[in-house]
Amino acid sequence: MMSSKRSHKLLLLHFAIFCLLLLQENCTEANVILCKESERKTLLEFKQSLQAVDSSGNDVLSSWKSKECCGWVGVSCNNLTGYVEKLDFRSKFKDVAGTISSSLLKLHHLRLLDLSYNDFNGSVIPEFFGSLKKLRYLDLSNANFGGSIPSNLGNLSMLETFRLGGNGEGLFYRHNIGNMFTVGKLEWLSHLSFLRGLDLSFVSLSSADDWSQVINKLPFLEELSLSHCDLSSISPSFSFTNFSTSLTSLDLSGNSLTSSSIYPWLFNVSSNLVSLDLSMNQLKGPIPEAFGNMITMQELYLSHNQLEGEIFKSFGNMCSLAFLDMDSNHLSTFGIVQNTSLSCTRYSLRELSLAHNQLKGNSVLNEITKLPSLSVLDLGYNLLNGTIKESIGQLPNLKVLRLAGNAFDNVVISEAHFSNLTKLRSLDLSYSYLTLKISSGWSPPFQLGFMLLCSCKIGPSFPIWLRTQTALVFLDISASEISDSLPDWFWNLVDSLVYLNMSFNQINGTLPHELRYKRHLDLSSNNFTGPLPMSLYSLWSLNLSKNKFTGSVSAICNIMEKWSLYLLDLSYNVFSREVPGCIAEFVRLKVLNLADNSLSGPVPSSLGSLASLEMLSLRGEIPKWIGQSLSSLVFLSLRRNQFKGKMPHQLCGLKYVQILDLSLNNISGSLPSCFNNFTSMAQKLSLDQRIEHVFRKFL
Repeated sequence: MMSSKRSHKLLLLHFAIFCLLLLQENCTEANVILCKESERKTLLEFKQSLQAVDSSGNDVLSSWKSKECCGWVGVSCNNLTGYVEKLDFRSKFKDVAGTISSSLLKLHHLRLLDLSYNDFNGSVIPEFFGSLKKLRYLDLSNANFGGSIPSNLGNLSMLETFRLGGNGEGLFYRHNIGNMFTVGKLEWLSHLSFLRGLDLSFVSLSSADDWSQVINKLPFLEELSLSHCDLSSISPSFSFTNFSTSLTSLDLSGNSLTSSSIYPWLFNVSSNLVSLDLSMNQLKGPIPEAFGNMITMQELYLSHNQLEGEIFKSFGNMCSLAFLDMDSNHLSTFGIVQNTSLSCTRYSLRELSLAHNQLKGNSVLNEITKLPSLSVLDLGYNLLNGTIKESIGQLPNLKVLRLAGNAFDNVVISEAHFSNLTKLRSLDLSYSYLTLKISSGWSPPFQLGFMLLCSCKIGPSFPIWLRTQTALVFLDISASEISDSLPDWFWNLVDSLVYLNMSFNQINGTLPHELRYKRHLDLSSNNFTGPLPMSLYSLWSLNLSKNKFTGSVSAICNIMEKWSLYLLDLSYNVFSREVPGCIAEFVRLKVLNLADNSLSGPVPSSLGSLASLEMLSLRGEIPKWIGQSLSSLVFLSLRRNQFKGKMPHQLCGLKYVQILDLSLNNISGSLPSCFNNFTSMAQKLSLDQRIEHVFRKFL
């Protein structure tokens, strides 16, 4: 009997080893379920206080039903013991919300807890998290927690990765863009001596005067993010001594650090840094040559500072540098080829962003062509001018090219400038005033997803070569001097577009019966004619103003999904009949412009239910309810109507109005004295700045 038992145990041992070697999650004897029943009940208890939906709005946690809990979404178990080791709710659902139950404490083997990128509505971090002592990975970033940070998190002595803040990617969940957490002393953090990754982004450390000493007690730290932590200076004694050899990634972006407060210690501890982010600080003056000693650096972010002078003199010896972002500084000179024998960076650099600087002339572009590994090049909004050499088309790895907002007035580029750009996916030449001289039979070597050519001269003929671009998602050919008929093939080509802007041309034609655009459509200031399509699907913004469209505006109510539309501009057309009351069903409307058509009849009072409306311009009798119901209006135009009589005092309820146009009417009598309360009109802003916030979300 003993021999039989011993043999059976031996077989089980061999079986377990076999499973371990093959790393098979579902390897069991006689289909025995790995999930522990006690932990299954714990998970079901944990589920009761949570809500989780997918992109379709379905309850994902409803799938937590089977006996095999180790197969549930977001749950991972040890392959041999069956104990739950991981709860990962990041990217598993569209959104998780609710209350976190203390039943988690019954999962005694839990090693990973990831609740990041969810929405817990500003609730505090549960105190009991400090009792999950086997945790090695805890991620609460971008999950909309708030309040104070429990100091008993210092009990998690085995923790290796701790992410508490956010890096900006999940800010759409946060109702206030300020710091999420309050914190006093950070002494408890020093107990997490095994930490390798620490993210305290958006946690204010202005009152935590011990933060530098605490960080210095983490000897194994490899990744540190203190982005947007209200840091204004760093103590000279803070040298990262204990972990200077282990630290590879450092993010200090979005603080108020100056050159004098950061450079002295940075260049002493940077021997092994691979990634450094100092963007959005207050760095001034020339770029120190000491950056060139960071020979292991691969990613360097210095954007949104006040750096000036030459760029590559300091970076030429950084032979591993692949990503360099220096947007929004005062840089004026490139300088990579001044000493080519030392500039090994030219061969490693893959992404270069120098937008919003003061780079001048055309020498910069000529030097850029000596960077053969480039895949992303952004030189937008500088002072570049002069000719562009065809050698720009000889960068075989280029995927993104952005030259927008420069002064290439009447500079001609041709097919030769794109001859070898086979990998190009995004092209932005908007507001550069380039002239594209391209034959109608040209077949580009690339397939673009994003094409932005606003204010470039493309016309007068419609660009036939667009027919080859079947992967387009974003297309802007506005103000491009096209005065031609829209070809029939165009609407089939752009079925997948989410953004189309062909405004400010002289394009003529009619709209098809069905348009499948998902977000933005702007055909304003052209010569389009005919009725609206039979279907427009779920647009966010629709601008058909200054054309010759005909028919009834009421058709708009039957061809669009009413939950999605934010902007509707049908002004300066030939629409007739009355203003339809059904427009009130577009409950998210912020901009409504129906002016300068042939509309008649009263303005429907149902429009008063559009509580989100910020801009209103239409024809009709002046209704009293505008001031009572549309209190969020910023822009109100009632010009060129046939309004008579006195101005209704109810308009005084428009406390946010900045632009009020009542011209070209037959209004009589004195203005109500309460018009003195329109204080928003007194702000010293340009017209564009006043209403910019109304349109920003649509661009």
